[in-house]
Amino acid sequence: MVVYKVFYKNYELKRGELMGMLIERRKDLRGLTQIESGLRWARLIFGQMVKDKKAMFVVPNELKLETNTKWLMEKGIFTKEELLGMVKLVDQEIRGERK
Repeated sequence: MVVYKVFYKNYELKRGELMGMLIERRKDLRGLTQIESGLRWARLIFGQMVKDKKAMFVVPNELKLETNTKWLMEKGIFTKEELLGMVKLVDQEIRGERK
């Protein structure tokens, strides 16, 4: 499984801003590299949120599927806010602070 972190170039701060994550479960990338495939998908999903689609870039990461990462497969697209919410929930589960 490939997880793409999608960033938008912020020229004022000279760094990338995280826009969201895309999770790809297919093994066949249809003849494209991981970066080409992820960038094409990111432009389709997040393109309407930015002025310049060419200022977007992706960082692919290989993720080995384990039992604790099955929740990633339920949804393939995560926004920045959803990621922060999930991280908080996972931290609470680790500490045993279930509500």
